[in-house]
Amino acid sequence: MSDLSFGLDTFGDVPESDDGTLLTYGAAIRQVVEEAVLADQLGVDAIALGEHHRPEYSISTPETVLAAIAARTSSIRLGSGVTVLSSDDPVRVFQRFATVDAVSNGRAEVILGRGSFTESFPLFGYDLADYEVLFEEKLQLFVRLLDEKPVTWSGTTRAALENADVFPKTESGRLTTWVGVGGTPQSVVRTAYYGLPLMLAIIGGSPDRFAPYLDLYRRAAGQFGTVAHPVGMHSPGFVADTDEEAKEIYYARYKVNRDRIGRERGWPPITPREFEHEIEHGSLYVGSPDTVARKIARAVQTLGVGRFDLIYTAGSQPVSARLRAVELYGSKVVPMVRDLVAGS
Repeated sequence: MSDLSFGLDTFGDVPESDDGTLLTYGAAIRQVVEEAVLADQLGVDAIALGEHHRPEYSISTPETVLAAIAARTSSIRLGSGVTVLSSDDPVRVFQRFATVDAVSNGRAEVILGRGSFTESFPLFGYDLADYEVLFEEKLQLFVRLLDEKPVTWSGTTRAALENADVFPKTESGRLTTWVGVGGTPQSVVRTAYYGLPLMLAIIGGSPDRFAPYLDLYRRAAGQFGTVAHPVGMHSPGFVADTDEEAKEIYYARYKVNRDRIGRERGWPPITPREFEHEIEHGSLYVGSPDTVARKIARAVQTLGVGRFDLIYTAGSQPVSARLRAVELYGSKVVPMVRDLVAGS
């Protein structure tokens, strides 16, 4: 797996300063830029910024922040994780990411998804009753736009296009585009149908349970005659110098975030025992560099993925701890995982 790549993902969670006060949204966004610059210096392959419209998160337009990161980095790939295509316009999404591709000299990639939250639908005037058709039609149009030729298209969710040419064009001729999937077979098959790379959001439970989805993606691509690209996965976690320190920094703030979302979705509050179980057997990659690297290596080998992204923020973890987590991930975890996978 010599082409195995590694990324970092964040939604721009609003962190604490080291005196315990929350940063402003502006400072939180600038902090993400600093973390991306550090990741680039350490050789991390990619950073993905999620789109959210909630008070916990500072990033609502990933491509704007990615453009700022592009100006201060040289190698790291710049993506969204995810862009909520259902409540956006495919033409504008393409234009914005083609622009990021230009200013970054070809490093942009967009991960399209339906979104795990629904705030963007009423915010931008979309009906949740149209959840499925919005994504299906808009993905269909977006795939057409990727050919960078005049498009004629009609549907029910936006104005029709008649021989419409869209600018800017990318220098490579193709904007790198993934589809982010939370775990429905229909979404996996749809991704294979369009011949796009699949990014699996594995945020709870054993990663092993997603093996059938990778198999489904490859089988579906074979039946459709499309390309089965290397699959990516992203999962939450946090790296500190020791297991104990990582858990101490992460848990209380993660619990606030997790329980707030849980109240909206009918989940019970998470307990310390459940937290420990998710670290030991599930999809939380929390601990020292050695602990996290060994767990990532097992997941990568079990599933046979080509990319692993760590969602390194989940709550108000302090700025200094976040920077240390990025540093340890890039300087220790990633090289260790490469060695473990190569030696297996």
